[in-house]
Amino acid sequence: MTAAPLTTTPPDRAPIVLDRRTVWLIFAALMASMFLSSLDQSIISTAMPTIVGELDGVEHQGWLITIYILAVAVVMPIYGKAGDSWGRRWPFLIAVALFTAASAGAGFAGSFTELVAWRGIQGLGGGGLMILSQAIIADIVPARERGKYMGPMGALFGVAAVAGPLLGGWFTDVHDWRWAFWINIPVGLLAFAVAWVTLKLPSHRSEHRVDVLGAVLMTLGTTGLVVVASWESLVGSYDLSDTRFAGLLLGTLAASVAFVAVELRAENPILPMRLFRNSVFTLSTVIGLVIGMGMFAALGFLPTFLQMATGVGVTQSGFLMIPMMVGMMATAIASGVAITRTGKYRIYTITGMGIATATLVWMTTITADISMLQYSAMIFVLGAGLGLVMQTIVLAVQNAVDPHEIGTATSANNYFREIGAALGTALFSSIFTSRLVDGLEDVFAGVPQTGQAAAPSSLTPEAVQSLPAPLKDGVVEAYAEALAPAFWYLVPLLALGFVLAFFVREIALSDVAGMIARGEAVTAEQAEAALRESDAPADRGTTPEPGPDAEVTAGPASGTSA
Repeated sequence: MTAAPLTTTPPDRAPIVLDRRTVWLIFAALMASMFLSSLDQSIISTAMPTIVGELDGVEHQGWLITIYILAVAVVMPIYGKAGDSWGRRWPFLIAVALFTAASAGAGFAGSFTELVAWRGIQGLGGGGLMILSQAIIADIVPARERGKYMGPMGALFGVAAVAGPLLGGWFTDVHDWRWAFWINIPVGLLAFAVAWVTLKLPSHRSEHRVDVLGAVLMTLGTTGLVVVASWESLVGSYDLSDTRFAGLLLGTLAASVAFVAVELRAENPILPMRLFRNSVFTLSTVIGLVIGMGMFAALGFLPTFLQMATGVGVTQSGFLMIPMMVGMMATAIASGVAITRTGKYRIYTITGMGIATATLVWMTTITADISMLQYSAMIFVLGAGLGLVMQTIVLAVQNAVDPHEIGTATSANNYFREIGAALGTALFSSIFTSRLVDGLEDVFAGVPQTGQAAAPSSLTPEAVQSLPAPLKDGVVEAYAEALAPAFWYLVPLLALGFVLAFFVREIALSDVAGMIARGEAVTAEQAEAALRESDAPADRGTTPEPGPDAEVTAGPASGTSA
């Protein structure tokens, strides 16, 4: 493959120079926006028992998490393709604005249904923030050096995963759970302003038609898949004799098959099927899928368990997630530095998946009287495993594809991870909630729903603590018996990811940034060389300007086979 030309920038426009200052300014904007999106995946976890209790939504509480993840997943490929086709600046700004506006709406929601709807709209913006941040990093930083940038991004995800429950708990205890959404407004406005100033990225027009049919079919198939997974918590049972369920199942299957058929023929597909011929992309994507199903499904319910089963306060349950943040930050940053130094990344995926699988088995031993030391050790090790895997598989994918498809490939990998998270959360919620509802019905059987004996559908942590001793003990036991056994359903998924990690082929990391390879930018050294040539006296000869082949290595910026 020949090297890309030095620049495709029109003659009347100066090329973007990716010097160190420019890279770090862009990186700061991406960190702020990615933190905003990541924070909202976890900020309601500690507040959720209070929210669903006030809005009478205990039986459908999983939807507050599932709808956000579903919306994020649906728009990820769309944002990825839009960024590759037209540039990433305007899609990124639109995502920030959409997320901020929806946060205001969620804070003023007057019913559980209204809150779920606003959470979905938040996800439509959050998906763009997450995927475009990762794609822009690949645009401006070579894969060989990307580890030291993606390590902090992975650590930021860990910080958000813990800061979210802490903030959600503090707002619920001290102010109002609605501040868990309102806090995004000033942060979102600041992120928009920073991005407006720093994200000076190239924009261009695509010569291809938009794959509207593919986007519609993908949305229908994804939504149907998650609703099927959540059917038990919504209706009560998986019954093929129920025409509604059977119709939904057939419709989802038809939309999925039609989507694949359309993408195989589309001129500019949202999700190119040819990517799956790349073994690194396919294996890394499957690993991301099982991580989403196995990990994020469980994390959303741990603070609820701590509040209800162990009696800790809302804010305290958030503080008890700090060990996970420490573990994730430590391994994400350390592995990023090590990858930059050695150029090797496969071993970290294998190690991380092994640690995560073993930890999930350990978590099946959680009981109502678990010590906080043991609980902290569990989630610390879990965070350490996640920190080794999350950003490493994204790096592997970006390094294995053509630089013109970095956004599409990155979004596809994240899409399947979010699909896994949506499916896993829905299935885990169904298993956990059905067991919990059965247990609570037994506890409250024959008890008048007056006075201190609150209805099971309206239980809040405060209400549980005020119950008479026999009822309180029964509720605590019901939560403990509902959560721990549910982890066993997730163990085989993580074990599959651990096995697949051994088969991921390691490809030499590229030393060329995506924008350089596509001819959309130049390095500081190239800009200086061009400036020296332009300032050289005419009588010094006709030495040609150094061509890009002197700086840009052959092969895609995402990597070439070792």
